[in-house]
Amino acid sequence: MNAFSSIDMGEVTRLTRAGQLTQAMALLQGRSASAKPQADKHEETPRTDESTARPWSTIDMVAPRNPGGAWTAPSFGKETAGEAPHGRTGASERQGLAETLRSLRGRFPKMGSISGLQEGLGSPQRSPIAIPDGARYEERTFSNAAGSRTYKVYVPSGYTGQALPLVVMLHGCTQSPDDFASGTRMNELAEECTFLVAYPGQPQSANMQKCWNWFNAADQQRDSGEPSLIAGIARDVIREFSVDPRRVYAAGLSAGGAAAAIMAATYPDLFAAIGVHSGLPYGAAKDMPSAFAAMSGGGTAQPLGTRASVPTIVFHGDADRTVNSANGDRIIAQARPEEALDKVVTRGESPGGMTYTRIVQSDCSGREVLEQWVLHGAGHAWSGGSPNGTYTDPRGPDASREMVRFFMAHASGRDTTQH
Repeated sequence: MNAFSSIDMGEVTRLTRAGQLTQAMALLQGRSASAKPQADKHEETPRTDESTARPWSTIDMVAPRNPGGAWTAPSFGKETAGEAPHGRTGASERQGLAETLRSLRGRFPKMGSISGLQEGLGSPQRSPIAIPDGARYEERTFSNAAGSRTYKVYVPSGYTGQALPLVVMLHGCTQSPDDFASGTRMNELAEECTFLVAYPGQPQSANMQKCWNWFNAADQQRDSGEPSLIAGIARDVIREFSVDPRRVYAAGLSAGGAAAAIMAATYPDLFAAIGVHSGLPYGAAKDMPSAFAAMSGGGTAQPLGTRASVPTIVFHGDADRTVNSANGDRIIAQARPEEALDKVVTRGESPGGMTYTRIVQSDCSGREVLEQWVLHGAGHAWSGGSPNGTYTDPRGPDASREMVRFFMAHASGRDTTQH
């Protein structure tokens, strides 16, 4: 008899995704759990209409205290004894679930192959990336003194050798290039608007959760660490596909958004504009403790000093419990040039019913250089994204389309193929 014949792995997956880890752990340990449990006071996302409800998982995770220990969700704010912070399952519960899973894996080596289990633990099954006739979606590898990274590049069917814009997309923790492409729908926009997209991939060998190491001082410098790898990938694509070097852009989610802010600070001559979704400003942290302080809203944005400011568009949910929305304000403050800017504030509602505030700041010539979208009630997910990818909120404004619109209005004045 199969050792898991009495365990409803589909229900374990559902409970894990919903953040109801006490119930999930009970099922895995062979104890009873309600098939349709009442809303846990620690459940991450309040219940909403069934047609729009979706539990959003944590992307950025707390490193284990000891080697081999469990990664847990960061706690924001102070909590009373025995109580997890509002909207977040207690770290002890996550630790218990992780220990249970490790124990089960040790006893049953084939556990990892059980359908649905890996999906519930942040490695969802994905539909294949659709490639239109004449388009290409291919994998490459870039290497330098800092190491190597594989990346995917999407070449639209309308490419015939002409100089096109390039958008470099930096995924969030636990994600992959394919997952990020699916969730953001950036390939579809590239096909529609005729530009190239590069998706650098962060391997587990560089970070256990596949996060870009935005919090490491060594990965915040030009010509070293991860910035040199991302810049090298961009330059490789520029050379291979005759990209217009004046129209190169970077965008990212969460840790990828923080990495995009780092690229603007370290390579302002390479990137003509950046987009940061649910991320953090350059220099927000130098190590793991300061990273969690920054994620919870502490700290300040590091001044760019003599570095040139890069036009920046920011999306951030004001109900984000993984990366505090104060970081969106700090990214904008950091990117603001010294000259005075005119500000226009508008408010609206997306077709999916999400309200937002949009703040646009323009220079004396009328050029929009800063744009900030505050998504009311939104959590830590890509706004307007596809449910085919992880960490997306289809209800929100289309962040991908708005970023592309912002990017295409900006071009740098240098040849970026050289250092």
